[in-house]
Amino acid sequence: MITTHGRRPAGRDPGANSDFTDLAKLVRSAGLMRRRYGYYWTKLSAVPLLIGGAVAVFIWIGDTWWQLFTAAAFAFLFTQVAFLGHDAAHRQIFRSGRWNDWISLILGDLFVGMSYGWWQHKHTRHHANPNRIGSDPDIDLPVIAFTPTQAQRHRPAVLRWTIAHQGAFFYPILLLEGLSLHASSVHRVLQREHVARRPVEIAFLAIRIVGYLALVFLVLSPGVAAVFLTVQLGLFGFYMGVSFAPNHKGMPIVPAGMKLDFLRRQALMSRNIRGNRVLDFAMGGLNYQIEHHLFPSMPRPHLRRAAPMIAQYLREREVPYTQTTLWQSYAIVFRYINRVGLGERDPFECPLLAQRQSPGIEQPATGGRIA
Repeated sequence: MITTHGRRPAGRDPGANSDFTDLAKLVRSAGLMRRRYGYYWTKLSAVPLLIGGAVAVFIWIGDTWWQLFTAAAFAFLFTQVAFLGHDAAHRQIFRSGRWNDWISLILGDLFVGMSYGWWQHKHTRHHANPNRIGSDPDIDLPVIAFTPTQAQRHRPAVLRWTIAHQGAFFYPILLLEGLSLHASSVHRVLQREHVARRPVEIAFLAIRIVGYLALVFLVLSPGVAAVFLTVQLGLFGFYMGVSFAPNHKGMPIVPAGMKLDFLRRQALMSRNIRGNRVLDFAMGGLNYQIEHHLFPSMPRPHLRRAAPMIAQYLREREVPYTQTTLWQSYAIVFRYINRVGLGERDPFECPLLAQRQSPGIEQPATGGRIA
C-alpha cells in the first residue's frame, strides 16, 4: 500500500471529512490554488480582439454562402468565451468576487448571450450534488431521461417515443442546445425570481442578442442569414454539449437520501477525459472534471498538474478515479442513455465501474450499487 507524503493508509473510515482536508493541504502546498493572472489576462485581452476581428471578417465577406464557415468560427469562438466565463464564475481568475462576477457578466451576457445569473443558479446546484436525484438540474431535462422514474413519467406520445429511442437522439438534440441556452437566459432574467444585477443582465443580453441579429440580417440576405444562424447556433450548442456531456453522464446516479462525504460525492460521480494539451484547450479544462469538482476555484492551467496527485491520493484510499478517452466517454453516454430509455431498471451501476466498489458506501435501495 502506497503511503507517500506522510498520508495515512486506506484503512480509516472512508467517509471521514479529513480525507478531503488532507488532500486540500497537499494541493495548496503544491501551489495549485495560486492565481494565474498572466494566463487569464492574456485570454481576457484576446476576447474583444478576436470577436472584433471575426465581426470585421464577417462584414468584409458579405452576403455569400461562404459565411457558413464564418458561422462555424463564431460557434467555436463563443464556446471558448463561455469556457472563460465558466472559469470566472468559479472564482478562478481573480481573488475579488466582484471582479469575477463582472467578468462573468461581460463574457457570458454581453459576448455570448447567456445569463450569468441563470447559469450560476443552475450550476451551483449541480456542483453541490452532482448526479443526485432531485438536486442536480443537469439530470432533470424535459426530453432526456436519466433514471427509470423519469423515463416512466406521463408525457405526450411524441416525447414518450423520443425517450424510448433517446440513445439515438441524444447527440442530435445537442444541436438545439444553443437556442435553448439563449431562451433560458432571457426567460430567467425576465421572470420574478431573484437575479442579482438584473438590469445589467437585461441590458447586456439585449445588446448581444438584438445587436447580433441586426448585424446578421443587415449583412446577409434573409435566406443566407437564416441558414447562418441555424449553423452557428447548432454548432455552438453541439460544441457546448459534447464538452459537458462526458463529465457525469453514465456515472452513478445518487438516490436522494444517500449520504456521501464531499470527496466521494464529487469524485465518484465525475469522469476525466484522457488527452493532450490540444484536448485541454478544446474542452476548456472540463476534461479534468474530478479535479474541477473537488477544487472548483483551481485555475484551469493547474488542473493538468493536479490530476496525477489527486489520482494517486484517491487510489490510496480505494476511491475509484475514472478516466477514459473522449470517444470511449461518448460511447458510455450513448449506451447509458439508451439503457434508461429502453427501460433499464438499474441506473446506479456505472458502466466503467460495474465490477468495483468503494468500501463503506451505502448501497441504493434498488439493489444497484455505486462503484
